[in-house]
Amino acid sequence: MFRHTLYGAFGIALLAGASTGCTPSSDTGRDLARYVDPTIGSAGHGHVFVGANVPFGGVQLGPTNITEGWDWCSGYHASDTTVIGFAHTHLSGTGIGDKGDILLMPLTGAVPMPVKAQTYLSTYSHANENAQAGYYRTHLDRYGVDAELTATPRTGFHRYTFPATDSARVLINLFDGIGWDAAKELRMVAVNDSTVEGYRLSKGWAPDDRVYFVAEFSRPFKSLTVYADTTLVPAANGKPEQTAVMPHSYGILDFGPMPEGGRIEARVGISGVSVSGAKVNLVTEAEGRSFDETRTAARQAWNDLLGHMSVETDDTARLRTFYTAVYHASFFPAIFNDVTGQYRGADGFLYEDTTDTYTIFSLWDTYRSANPLYTITAPERVGDFVNTFIRIFEQQGKVPVWHLAGNETDCMVGFGSVQVIADAILKGIPGFDVEKAYHAIVSYAKLDERGLKQIREKGYIPANGEWESVAKALEYCISDWSIAQVAKKLGKQEDYEYFIERSKNYRHYFDTTDRFMKGKLADGSWRTPFNPDYSTHRGDDFCEGNAWQYTWMVPHDFEGLFALFPSPEAAEAKLDSTFTVPYDGGPNASPDISGLIGQYAQGNEPNHSTIYAYAYLGKQWKTAKLARQIMDEFFTDAPDGLCGNEDAGQMSAWYVFNALGFYPANPANGAFVLGSPVFDKVTFPVSGGKTFTVIAENNGPQNIYIQSASLNGKPYTKAYITYRDIMDGGELKLAMGPQPNEAFGAAPEDRPRSVME
Repeated sequence: MFRHTLYGAFGIALLAGASTGCTPSSDTGRDLARYVDPTIGSAGHGHVFVGANVPFGGVQLGPTNITEGWDWCSGYHASDTTVIGFAHTHLSGTGIGDKGDILLMPLTGAVPMPVKAQTYLSTYSHANENAQAGYYRTHLDRYGVDAELTATPRTGFHRYTFPATDSARVLINLFDGIGWDAAKELRMVAVNDSTVEGYRLSKGWAPDDRVYFVAEFSRPFKSLTVYADTTLVPAANGKPEQTAVMPHSYGILDFGPMPEGGRIEARVGISGVSVSGAKVNLVTEAEGRSFDETRTAARQAWNDLLGHMSVETDDTARLRTFYTAVYHASFFPAIFNDVTGQYRGADGFLYEDTTDTYTIFSLWDTYRSANPLYTITAPERVGDFVNTFIRIFEQQGKVPVWHLAGNETDCMVGFGSVQVIADAILKGIPGFDVEKAYHAIVSYAKLDERGLKQIREKGYIPANGEWESVAKALEYCISDWSIAQVAKKLGKQEDYEYFIERSKNYRHYFDTTDRFMKGKLADGSWRTPFNPDYSTHRGDDFCEGNAWQYTWMVPHDFEGLFALFPSPEAAEAKLDSTFTVPYDGGPNASPDISGLIGQYAQGNEPNHSTIYAYAYLGKQWKTAKLARQIMDEFFTDAPDGLCGNEDAGQMSAWYVFNALGFYPANPANGAFVLGSPVFDKVTFPVSGGKTFTVIAENNGPQNIYIQSASLNGKPYTKAYITYRDIMDGGELKLAMGPQPNEAFGAAPEDRPRSVME
């Protein structure tokens, strides 16, 4: 029987508690949610979701602005003060804006005609806005209504407090979303005088996105009046297309007169499977629960998650930045199955399973930091992620690239799920069939798409036959290295030898004359003209980056990369230049390249392991200096506190790791390179009721360098710590100071390596 307790869907996430065998930290009972500010990253290019949700929940209930372009991908931007409704699904930090499904909007007075988002929208003031973990409130200026929101994993709760009016109404908008997808088929129907059910089928980034709903209201409504919309809308191919007549595009529920302070509450269950699934979700998660009880439970869920880490510092701004980062890193992947275990597969058919199924896998981003973070904090959830990947492989014939609402979007380059699965196998994460998982990742290499056929035939992807050839090939090298390590662990020697050799294909792209990665043509010559500064938005040899940034995108084999230079000193000099040469992306530069230190771009993922290359060269102190600089300059507790897209948790996970003092430069080798911790002490539970503690003695804004270290009371000279060390529990003590100790981690045996025995 499938588990379907109210919060069973996310109870193991980052929690100190039952199923992981972890012991709660001393912070479990504290209200750490007070340090969470959901508006951090809502300005600039952060693209974060602002609203009410629970950890890894399928509902992201929040306000939706009239879209103004790229920076409105989540449906919300801090510069905006318009709202067209409160939608139950949103993305967070992505560069494409789908979702925004099933909008509700309270209205008073005459129904604006024609019924469209542009005619009924309201303004609001940020001064009257209250965004917390698991709760959101705002005041709609046009209608004088206070709107409050909270959520469970599959249900959104609304509470609208009205002024005195003779016409209290609630609009249900199925036509408009965030603005990037097109409605295909819509339906809503009044089941009785307090319940409406229906669905929204749309086409966009996800070609077949299905959201079914059942909405129950606390007061009976007099009528449901539906309105059609036949306007031109943007299709997935970017060209406008005429929709069919949709008589259920907008619905107005008339509740009649309302006294001052009168309230209407709504509980809306959603499902990707069916209306009946939405109803079961609603009954299971919401029946008999008040708005305030649900709000309290949502906050407690966030406190349980945040309380996993006991942090000691006098810097409250740093606490807000850190705990908001933990919060942002815990939105996705999102639960996708109903409480019955039923879900819609990647092939469009319905399935039922006994473990949770997830969606929203931004894997090009998250394999680097977010997924390794979950292996420490939620290993059983990682097992469910891997099971989801195995199911996707069985249903669509390949492991996921970027999965959304049961759809493969094929967005971005590489197959980041390979690294995630390999990391789980190598770390011994339980809960999935290792042989099935191995078969899934090995099978990726046999595909003919996305340059993989050329990899098998030539060892590289010719630039005149495939765009983003260098970016794709470097990602495949990381995947191949990861598979090789799994093959070695499983005793599959022939596979190991094949994939370890493929993992060295990055050498094809390294030009020894100027020491840059660059595109190579089918005849073996370099693509010309070549400018290492220039980048385009998905159109040249790189993906959202340039040659400066991609030259270091070899985190699985930094030693092999350094060997292509005349000397280690030459490699270090080139690495130094990356942080000093001014960036000029050219006339078609990707907007994702942001958070710059010279050519280094913290605001986008290809650089997220670059600073740790210094530790592989025996210069851990340079890693420490840059880690602290990046945290201080590019992560703050302000609305523009993220220097680039949040990318479904990756940007925040990078900060979480670095604030702790270590980072998985190689996402699948089980080692974490030491950087520069910002907290005096951090304690978190690991397996078997044990804890792991990081103590930074004499820490401070100037004392950013490790002078010496000890692990469990014994001198420790290594510039890294392993996953095994952490999960065994214990204490890592770092003595900090204002000047580098250049000897720390410098000896060859103390440097991180690609393969950690």
